[in-house]
Amino acid sequence: MSEGLHKHGTVNGKNLFITILLNIGITIAQVIGGLLSGSMALLSDAAHNFSDVLSLIISFGAEKLSGRERTLKQTYGYKRAGIFAAFINAATLLIIATILVWEAVYRLIHPHSIASLVVIYLAALSILLNGLSVLLIKSDAEGSMNMRSVYLHLFTDMMTSIAVFVGGFAMKYLGWYWIDGVLTIGIAIYLVYSSWGIFYESIRIFMQFTPSHINIEEIALQMSSIQGVKNMHHVHVWQLDDHEMMLEAHIDLDEDYSISRFEVILEQVDKLLEPYGIHHFNIQPELFRNDQKELINTGKVK
Repeated sequence: MSEGLHKHGTVNGKNLFITILLNIGITIAQVIGGLLSGSMALLSDAAHNFSDVLSLIISFGAEKLSGRERTLKQTYGYKRAGIFAAFINAATLLIIATILVWEAVYRLIHPHSIASLVVIYLAALSILLNGLSVLLIKSDAEGSMNMRSVYLHLFTDMMTSIAVFVGGFAMKYLGWYWIDGVLTIGIAIYLVYSSWGIFYESIRIFMQFTPSHINIEEIALQMSSIQGVKNMHHVHVWQLDDHEMMLEAHIDLDEDYSISRFEVILEQVDKLLEPYGIHHFNIQPELFRNDQKELINTGKVK
């Protein structure tokens, strides 16, 4: 068995706190402005900003949990707290997108005039503050799926604010009030597009699927090339979080090796798995054991 220790950047708590305050301010301003102006696009942007606030709070808590030490009761610690937060954040965006489409279609069927000047001013404010939030959180997003989902929230919100800003001018100077509903649908589609990848990847990690870049057949072939190893079977490869990958497997040996000789084999296994990013593995040696030798144990009794 081998385990690598890897340090990853910690979240800047001060930047995160400032970002939360900025988004609370944006949300309150946009809700008031959306109600006064009658703009569904502005209210949809406010809803997105509110989801930003929730995602920031959830993600910060998850990062704190992830850093806790492992114990006898939590042998992996709270490593998956960040993945759970990423899942919630992505799922929230998908739910918001569904609600926005429903409301936007209603607005297209029942259009009405909108105080476009209010929309323009508040969209501009949102662009400024969301842009600042994106800059504050950018460095933390590079090493964590959890914080990457937060960054995605903030970046998409900045982009939607730009769309609302442009739409405000179209309503004011061209009288295109229908563009409010169209923009809302466009925002919803963009939310689905931008959040689906993180949502799907977090599901894969929870279900302990083999990481997408791992080829088990290739690993098994390389394993069989190690002197003393006949084959590898009953393989499991999964991710603990977005950094740590685990492997467990059975290997058939061609002789009854001593423990010291088997340690040499394990060192070779360690070198073999390192390029794949697998730094923790558990190998069960076998000799003439009469069990199924499939690469993946299907659980079916023959």
